[in-house]
Order: sequence, then C-alpha cells, then structure tokens
Amino acid sequence: MPDPRRNPFDGVTDFFSELRRMRSLGVRGDGEHGVEAVERTHADAWVPLTDILARGDDLVIRVELAGVDPDDVDLRFTQGVLTVSGARRCPDDEESGDFYVRERYSGEFRRMITLPEGTDPSQIEAEFDDGLVTITVHNAVAADESTKISLTDRSEGATRRRIDGGA
Repeated sequence: MPDPRRNPFDGVTDFFSELRRMRSLGVRGDGEHGVEAVERTHADAWVPLTDILARGDDLVIRVELAGVDPDDVDLRFTQGVLTVSGARRCPDDEESGDFYVRERYSGEFRRMITLPEGTDPSQIEAEFDDGLVTITVHNAVAADESTKISLTDRSEGATRRRIDGGA
C-alpha cells in the first residue's frame, strides 16, 4: 500500500520550475548577455541529464555530472525515491569573466527518481566515472504479473453512435 504521507508530485515542481526558467532565459535573457542575474535555489536548481534503461533484470540510471566533484554528489534513497543531489562549483577564473553565452550552470542540482515498489537499499549500487554517475538497481525490472479483470456489459440496447453528425 502506498505511503499516504508521500507526495506523488515530488520532482514535478522541479521540472516545471526548470522549464519556466529556461523559457524566460531564452526569450528575454535574465541579465546582461543572456546570463542569469540571480542565484538559483533548490526550487529552481538545474536538473542534470539522466538516462534510465533496463539491462536484463537490472534498472540502470546514468546521470551526467560533468564538472562535478564526486565529493559534492549526495545519493539518498527514502520511501522508494532515489535522490541525486549536490553542487557544481564555478571555477575561480570564470567568476570574473564577461560571458556572452553561458549554458553550463553552477550551483546546486537535484534529480528525484521513483524506483519500483519493493526496492530495497541493498539492491542499489553506484559509481562515478569521469562525470557520469551510474546507478544500478539489481533485479528491479522483474516482470510483474498482471491479472485480467472481466468486464460485465450491463448496457440495454444498441450502444453504437453515429459518426456522420446526422440525427
């Protein structure tokens, strides 16, 4: 049974905040030369690119974190949700530059991924290699059995409808 305290929309607000921020930056540029003028918070933190795939019975999650120090990455598993968060530090030599285009963001990031029901922390393994975090959830893709539910038709008379718009 799902936990009633768990918010089913976790992560969705992050997604919409990121879309709104990208649109705003692309349309009017939020600062000189299209660079953001305000510091971002957890609510509008950048979201790293992520691939999720099945490899046999294992679920493999790859999170692209180029330029992030492995010590600045935090992996947590709580109530069926895997959270990858941390920060990308801005190099000192970039702080003083006048950017014309800046598409690589520094600052905090967060990515939340709901794992299959019944996932145990002992199934999760993670490694960092050249800016790519690979998380393997062993035996998470096992096929669930489904049960066909019969449908009883209690309609009276014909249930066909005319498509031609006529009476």
